[in-house]
Amino acid sequence: MTDPWRDQPVLEGDHVTLRPMERADGPAIVEAASDGRLWELFYTSVPSHETIEAYLDSAEAEIGYGRAMPFVVIDKAKGHVVGATRYMRMKAEAKRLEIGTTFYAQSAQRSPINTEAKQLLLSHAFEVMGCMCVQFRTDAFNFASQRAIERLGAKRDGVLRNHSIMDGRNRDTVSYSIIANEWEGVKRNLQMRLARGAGRG
Repeated sequence: MTDPWRDQPVLEGDHVTLRPMERADGPAIVEAASDGRLWELFYTSVPSHETIEAYLDSAEAEIGYGRAMPFVVIDKAKGHVVGATRYMRMKAEAKRLEIGTTFYAQSAQRSPINTEAKQLLLSHAFEVMGCMCVQFRTDAFNFASQRAIERLGAKRDGVLRNHSIMDGRNRDTVSYSIIANEWEGVKRNLQMRLARGAGRG
């Protein structure tokens, strides 16, 4: 018998495939992040050549604890990795998780890729895993990420002040969520955006 909180799926749409991240994906992840040198953005934690091993170590540890399912995002048209994302802070007993640690190569941003990836992740979370709540968190200075989360239809819960320390800086974290009884409306919004070719993440 399968357990959707332990057995990580492969999620496939028209534009993207999300498959479980593997150790061998390290070079492809760094190459995607190199498109725009995303690790230079002070409000993100995107892996570089220097940090990829620690990034993969952390992902493997979180899998082992049963708290995360990391994915690589593959652009089906190009046939290669253009980013990464994951289910994280997973709590099966509370039926809640967070979608985060997400980044996309600069050339893949503002395209249908993020919209469809989020649709796939949210559909699986609500319809297969039975989630009651899916959260998103981002740095208070990451305005592009906040706009992208809001376009999904997530509601802003608030700001966690001095929530963490990031490279010596006290980080404020903006928290968003979608709850189960909102999912049908959010799903229709995402489907409409993709159908109109306006599903830009």
